[in-house]
Amino acid sequence: MASVADDQPSPGASVATIRAPSSPVGRSLQLPAIVFGAATFSAFYNPDEHVKSAVPERTVGLALRYGIRAFDTSIYYGPSEIVLGNALQALKSEFPRSSYKLMTKCGRYGTSDFDYSPARIRASVKNSLERLQTDYLDVVYLHDVEFVCTPVAPRSTGCNLSALADESAAYGLAEGDEGKIRGEGDQKVLDAFGELRKLQEEGLVKHIGISGYPLPTLLRMALLVLHTPPYRPVDVILSYSHLSLQNSTFLQYAGQFRERAQVGQLLTASPLSMGLLTPSPPPWHPALTVLSAAVQQALDVWPQGLPNLALGYAIRNTGNAYGDAIPLVTGFSTPQEVHECVRVWREIQDGDDKERKSAEDSVRDIFRNSGYLDWSWASP
Repeated sequence: MASVADDQPSPGASVATIRAPSSPVGRSLQLPAIVFGAATFSAFYNPDEHVKSAVPERTVGLALRYGIRAFDTSIYYGPSEIVLGNALQALKSEFPRSSYKLMTKCGRYGTSDFDYSPARIRASVKNSLERLQTDYLDVVYLHDVEFVCTPVAPRSTGCNLSALADESAAYGLAEGDEGKIRGEGDQKVLDAFGELRKLQEEGLVKHIGISGYPLPTLLRMALLVLHTPPYRPVDVILSYSHLSLQNSTFLQYAGQFRERAQVGQLLTASPLSMGLLTPSPPPWHPALTVLSAAVQQALDVWPQGLPNLALGYAIRNTGNAYGDAIPLVTGFSTPQEVHECVRVWREIQDGDDKERKSAEDSVRDIFRNSGYLDWSWASP
């Protein structure tokens, strides 16, 4: 069992100093540089006995003490909202509700269970409020919009940068097509987003957004919302696994989201690509069979391990993305993982990392030589 000291920030990393990722970044939400990804409080990443133990509360408490005061979860993540809500409730004397931000999602309830009907969206948000034991949510996303919107793409895998160039029309991103509703799925997304706006007007939700994997789809949906009455932009967009050692195309999309779609806040998640960039990727990973050989080759490039290297790469590049920092959502299962993340964050802030950058280049060369650098898999 870990000692009590494991639940406290390490020496020199007080939240009162620049040595912890507590200063707010981003354009509109004033989030910390690191956001706690709470999908770890589910069977996706941890066994039931871990989720039901005291470890989640200790992990949440340590993160808060470091200044990591924003949490990302979803009703889709099984017990995650409940576990997180209970942990925050237990810590409320030290960290009242006003001291952190809660971000959750609606619309996806199972592997193939999607319901974007306005009634279900409203019921889902109300349910999340109860599970998280709060009377408001800072952000609510429509979860994994690519499974609901009308499909518009010439292929489901590959490098998505062509959508910003010669294949823009094929992805529905040509100039002049921004407000085109391409089918029933697009209308479902608009109707669901309209219901989130009502919940926002009622004060139950502060900011509303969309999340998903394919960047061209996220951009098309953001443009569709902007060019459909009442012609207001999406507040927040969350992408995942697109700012990592294997795929960094999010950096090329950031300007499009910001300028063309006028999105107020960008976030990127999963610097380890849903566990792919670890010694033991989850067996359900959609790209495991394609990328496993390259990942195995990359494991020994950096003495501190591939996860450490991948985390540092994402932290540095979110700090440099499109002129200002973009919050990074990363999952934590244990206090030790929180300590490790803050330690890497401090290394990146120090900037003396020539060896780290060289190792990053080596790993990206491994993916490049495999033919899968900046390659996106089909949404799982």
